[in-house]
Amino acid sequence: MRLLVVEDEQKVAEALREGLEGEGYGVAVEATGEGAFFRATTERFDAIVLDVMLPGRDGLTILVGLRERNVKTPVLVLTARDTLDDRVRGLDSGADDYLVKPFAFAELLARIRALLRRGRGDEALRLSAGDLELDRVSRTVTRGGRSIDLTGREFELLHYLLAHERQVVSRDSLARDVWKEVSRSVPLDNVIDVHIARLRRKIDFDHPVKLIHTVRGVGFVLREEEP
Repeated sequence: MRLLVVEDEQKVAEALREGLEGEGYGVAVEATGEGAFFRATTERFDAIVLDVMLPGRDGLTILVGLRERNVKTPVLVLTARDTLDDRVRGLDSGADDYLVKPFAFAELLARIRALLRRGRGDEALRLSAGDLELDRVSRTVTRGGRSIDLTGREFELLHYLLAHERQVVSRDSLARDVWKEVSRSVPLDNVIDVHIARLRRKIDFDHPVKLIHTVRGVGFVLREEEP
């Protein structure tokens, strides 16, 4: 899941980035409304956290512009103002939710999860193969009802394999789509192989039916295989 955080206070922005990345989200930060508008209309995000008070055009003006451009990305508005008129104006401008500063980070996370659950209906929020289940919103993975603890990278890797279930994916595609390495000036093959090995131990250990398989000379595939 990829989030755009629009906040001009550097300390607040960095705290949000650090906290959200710690929860496994990909985070882009913009300090101005103009920068946020450009990125939101040219890049894909799963949700936007948008401060109202910004240099240049304020957050709500940016939000109105996004909705006029038919950008449907869920938006959580942050503001220091908590009057009824402020809340109504924010919602009328196209906000999906409203959070007043100062706020608890746990509440911010809960509101983001709620936005993601009801946003992007074109994407599956839960993926499964056999008794393996992955929830994109809560970022949890279970197999046979048992919770599996994954790092952020392992989660994204497993999500990619599940999204391409029964399809062989190459190391090049993993480097491009999971590691976001386009040019690959430094080969990632060994790094990818190490992560696949760790993920396979966590997913397939002690299970007679194996899910993650290596296709020699080609790449990897996730599919059920009888013991």
